[in-house]
Amino acid sequence: MKFKRITVDPQQMGGVPCIRGLRIPVATIVGMIADGMTEKEILEAYPDLEPEDIREALRYAAEAVKEREIPLLVP
Repeated sequence: MKFKRITVDPQQMGGVPCIRGLRIPVATIVGMIADGMTEKEILEAYPDLEPEDIREALRYAAEAVKEREIPLLVP
């Protein structure tokens, strides 16, 4: 899967995946959604973002978790 809106630059933000070369990490966007923020609220907080940036950040995160196991606590 190719991501046109996600960039990784070792010289920017420590090489973490960001949106379109902006200093906005994918993890920040995904975390905002996980915290219950709406797309509108995220776009207001980051005016440089576009709605498709948010959708691609979610697709990227979904692909990233497919690639590895994340330990879960079992009750």
